[in-house]
Amino acid sequence: MSITTKYTITATAAAALAAGVLGLAAPALAAPTGGNAADTISSLEAQGNRVVVTRQSDAPLDEASVVSVTRGPAIPQSVPFATSQGDNSRSVRSQTVYVTVR
Repeated sequence: MSITTKYTITATAAAALAAGVLGLAAPALAAPTGGNAADTISSLEAQGNRVVVTRQSDAPLDEASVVSVTRGPAIPQSVPFATSQGDNSRSVRSQTVYVTVR
């Protein structure tokens, strides 16, 4: 194997590793920044998300604006439900969303 081939293989492996790491970064949600914090939080909760709020001021939520919205980890859980064939459970996922307000 030549030096050029070894370099190409090493560079390709490094690029694949970097792409994998960058692919794990949580993307920001398509939510307007600067919008009303209370409305944004209510909307996210109505969609079934678990919302974690970080405040950058003492303003009430209905007067605060959204600085950022970031998707956190999805949380799988098993939820029992009854059927005519006995009790079963189904798997559901809830999403954690981090909202920073000011």
